Amino acid sequence: MNSTVTEVPVVLEHPIAMPKRPPLPLLFGALIMVMLLSALDQTIVSSALPTIVRDLGGVSSLSWVVTAYLLSSTIVIPLYGKFGDLFGRKLVLQVAIVVFLVGSALCGLSQNMTELIITRALQGLGGGGLMVVSMAIIADVLTPAERGKFQGALGATYALATVVGPMLGGYIVEHYSWHWIFYINLPIGLLALAVITLVLHAHEAHVRHEIDYWGAGFLAVSLSCLVMFATSGGTSLPWSSAELWVYLYVAIVAFGGFIYEERLAAEPIIPLGLFKQNTFLLCSVISALVGAGLFGAITYMPLYLQVVKGSTPTGSGVQLLPLMGGVLSSSMLSGIIISRTGRYRFFPITGTLLAAVALFLISRLDAASSLNQLYACACMLGIGLGMVMQVMVLVVQNSVDMKQIGVATSSVTLFRMLGGSLGVSAFGALFNALVTSKLDAVLPDDGTGHHRLMQPVAQLSPAMHAGYLDAFASAFHGICLVASVVLLVAFVFSLRLREIPLRSRQKPAAKTV
Repeated sequence: MNSTVTEVPVVLEHPIAMPKRPPLPLLFGALIMVMLLSALDQTIVSSALPTIVRDLGGVSSLSWVVTAYLLSSTIVIPLYGKFGDLFGRKLVLQVAIVVFLVGSALCGLSQNMTELIITRALQGLGGGGLMVVSMAIIADVLTPAERGKFQGALGATYALATVVGPMLGGYIVEHYSWHWIFYINLPIGLLALAVITLVLHAHEAHVRHEIDYWGAGFLAVSLSCLVMFATSGGTSLPWSSAELWVYLYVAIVAFGGFIYEERLAAEPIIPLGLFKQNTFLLCSVISALVGAGLFGAITYMPLYLQVVKGSTPTGSGVQLLPLMGGVLSSSMLSGIIISRTGRYRFFPITGTLLAAVALFLISRLDAASSLNQLYACACMLGIGLGMVMQVMVLVVQNSVDMKQIGVATSSVTLFRMLGGSLGVSAFGALFNALVTSKLDAVLPDDGTGHHRLMQPVAQLSPAMHAGYLDAFASAFHGICLVASVVLLVAFVFSLRLREIPLRSRQKPAAKTV
């Protein structure tokens, strides 16, 4: 299999090639808006799903409104990273924003569920590049020694948008219509696009590139099937389904094809040589483990708050503020400290340990524990996670050549997302198994050998109601215990990270012929 040779005008916005550095306040403000769009669209839709079903119908396809975006955005993450290295970050980010905005407009105009699913996939094709290209642009215009506080602020923006998204979505649906959860992207995105076009300079040069289409195809198929396996397992498809395991089989086979092609390609999508670098490999593994532990546990925290603590859906979102507040504050503070001291190893080590301890403490709570205890543990968990997520990106960017910044940034992000997808699936299966085993001991037999609720929860006897709540509490605490072990493994890997001095100037990329 041979890659296709293409001669294209390549945009190089490395500071070495630029006559001057772009105005940082304007550029960074635009990148914050881009990051906001990326994070909001992963969560803002959840609050509007019931209203969307009521207007468009298609309840059986409801999950695809979320899955379509997740699937398409995950597939293109490594491609955006590579294309940013080849064709320049400015052009690639402009394309990503335009595709995202076109998808957003079409989502708002959708007249049925099929149209909405297709346009959500289109929106994801743009959304997958927003975050990774933004972080790579920061690496282009700032040295590693300067980069920490800016990367930390981007991470804080992502954390804030994650918790604000469901609340904002609920407000928009309640006071306007679900269409506006997509239309709201347009003015923000157009403003960011205008600023990036005006202030981010680019130097053009014609360079021959061999684009690895076969590698991109194999990777797209592998990621698609892996995401389908993770999102369908135990939900739309039972774990015993042959179709589900076919997804995993195809993912493995396509991944084998991807590895084979990358060994032959002149310009591979993800150079396999990166995995021979100890720092890159460790950061990828740690990111995947943190993603699994973070999303696997946090996904079920709102359910715990609603079922066990009696919170409303909106209230359970507000009650996540201590968690996100911890992420926001520690992400920004760690970035500032790293920029001033040039040292980063302390943060992933301390952060993974803090997160593991916090999840262990949550697993020790019971249904009678106060919310304040949960808030304190959640804040501790957020502080730990904030010390890890963006720092991994900074560490990887500092360890590779400038020509591989995009690939390295997108790879770490991809591993975190895949870890999160697989974590949610695995923890979901564990949660269901734990709840079922507990409820079987509490609920009456329905006459067919199954134990089911025979009446509304509010009408259960006090003893049965207490057992019902205890089943959900025990299941949530069980997955937190497993998640703490996952984060403890990440802690062990983080101990192997070496302290590589942050560069005070950009390392020039090797000359492209």
